[in-house]
Amino acid sequence: MNESQPHKSSLRSEGTRNIVIGQNISSIKLQRSKELRRNMTPEEKILWQCLRTNSLNGLHFRRQQIIDGFLADFYCHSAALVVEVDGKIHEKQIEYDAERDKVFLTRGLRLLRIKNEEIIDNLDNVLLRIAKACET
Repeated sequence: MNESQPHKSSLRSEGTRNIVIGQNISSIKLQRSKELRRNMTPEEKILWQCLRTNSLNGLHFRRQQIIDGFLADFYCHSAALVVEVDGKIHEKQIEYDAERDKVFLTRGLRLLRIKNEEIIDNLDNVLLRIAKACET
């Protein structure tokens, strides 16, 4: 294969689900994503410890993934699943969340919302819900 040609595996035919390659990302949004990864909420930290390094059924999750200018708390590309951890702030940004959800759904992504309390009170059930959502 010619070195200047992309490897076949890097070419994607998934259409709108392919959100990582070729996405225009502003430097401000990229910096915000990095900041949020450094300063996760306690509940996000707990969940991330269970999702990182493909720990949940071998699935690869990303934190604070930029999708069309919006940040998804956790994203699994192979399952086309966005996992949002909802704290009190989400009670104040209902319209913003609705717009973000609409963009994600338009891309063919599925959305799973998890409340902070669920992570604290029943982490095993949360992980089961995420794993089940990834299977479908």
